[in-house]
Amino acid sequence: MYSRSSEPVRFERDCDVVMVPQGDKVTLPAGSVGYITQALGGSYTVFVEGNLFRVAGGDADAIGKEPVPPLELPEGADDEAVEQMVWSQLRTCFDPEIPINIVDLGLVYEASVKSREDGQRDIAIRMTLTAPACGMGDILVADVRDKVEMIPTVAEADVELVFDPPWNRNMMSEIARLETGML
Repeated sequence: MYSRSSEPVRFERDCDVVMVPQGDKVTLPAGSVGYITQALGGSYTVFVEGNLFRVAGGDADAIGKEPVPPLELPEGADDEAVEQMVWSQLRTCFDPEIPINIVDLGLVYEASVKSREDGQRDIAIRMTLTAPACGMGDILVADVRDKVEMIPTVAEADVELVFDPPWNRNMMSEIARLETGML
């Protein structure tokens, strides 16, 4: 099991979490004890009673961590600045089992910005999964949507899950291949 920390934690309140890799949503009761096995991108993977659970960044306080601070854009930021922030946000999205962001994994095929007349923006993202049957697919898509919609002026993020072309390890960045040993 990959471990960035192995920090012990105790849930200070009931917390809605997602089982890894099944993707089932459950509630861990206050007082549950476990270990953080991965803390990347503002979310946490916690090992509790023989199972892995993903704790969303917005629930970080349940395990004694600070929630992610709000994003800020400079006044009058253009579409290019927003697109750069979209890619930065995408790099904060991690598969709960793989300690590499989805951009370096090669899961994001496209991210485009479209301005609205009201000054807001719509973001269209096309992405895939390392395996089509991944139980965490819906959770990962929701994480991408939620993090991109945190960007000021973003009205909506449409995240499309596609499987053509199918993902393969050659889509990973060189750094990701080195980190996973998939050279």
